[in-house]
Amino acid sequence: MLDVALVGTGGMMPMPDRFLSSMMLRFNGQLILVDCGEGTQVSLKKIGWGFKNINAIVFTHYHADHISGLVGMLLAIANAKRVEKLKLIGPKGLKFIVEGLLRIAQELTYEIEYIELCEDIVINTANIDISFAYAVHSVKCAAYSFDIKRKGKFDPDKARKLNIPKKMWSVLQKNNSIEYNGILYTSDMVMGNERKGIKVAYCTDSRPFDELKKLAFEADLFVCEGMYGDDAKKEKAIENRHMLFSEAAKVAESANVKELWLTHFSPSMSDPNEWINNAKCIFGNTLAGYDGLTKSIYFEN
Repeated sequence: MLDVALVGTGGMMPMPDRFLSSMMLRFNGQLILVDCGEGTQVSLKKIGWGFKNINAIVFTHYHADHISGLVGMLLAIANAKRVEKLKLIGPKGLKFIVEGLLRIAQELTYEIEYIELCEDIVINTANIDISFAYAVHSVKCAAYSFDIKRKGKFDPDKARKLNIPKKMWSVLQKNNSIEYNGILYTSDMVMGNERKGIKVAYCTDSRPFDELKKLAFEADLFVCEGMYGDDAKKEKAIENRHMLFSEAAKVAESANVKELWLTHFSPSMSDPNEWINNAKCIFGNTLAGYDGLTKSIYFEN
């Protein structure tokens, strides 16, 4: 099971009832935070998932509304008595920016590992595979997918055909290997095909782009920016390199996702639900996100 929470859903500046866009994932007790604008730690306290088990903070880009809350967040994690290394992940320039911010946060109780994105990088943290594609924004910006792989079921028929004693089956089920009568047996020899896992895709601060369909393809949940609800604001969306509700819905429909949550709303949009039909008429299973929205996604049987 994977738990997902929208920590904040606002764009540009925090509002009294809407903090800046951020998402939290929780899997096997470990947490991954995506983006960290001003006030993010306040929203996290309301959700109540804690700070100590944040394994990584992933950044889409380095505009202030996506990173200006980092100093307070790092100190909150330290105050939670974390001692394990914390991963920070984002486009190139991450270390330079964070080291500048750390001049006012020198009391950290843990080390920081910087992971800057590049073409061949493979990222796995908290047993979640993280993939990315560069978005279309005014600065280098990344959209992400978070995938939890699920191994196949143990196949006793395969074990019997290999004459593996039953007392050794449990070892092989745990992805271990074992030697018997001079023969090395590995878990892949007795496991079935990989089963469907869980996938969440996340994109803010971008125009629609071709690789986004591939990144979000068949995601269980697609969290995507909807800076503007009114289709009449398309020119403004193009100028500022953001998306309309309808454009996010078209991506969701073409990527065959199960559910779309809209986020990163313009401060001028007091009620995103006034415009939600502009998305739902294209992709029916669309929700206007709100701070504190949570969902548990279960593995299929």
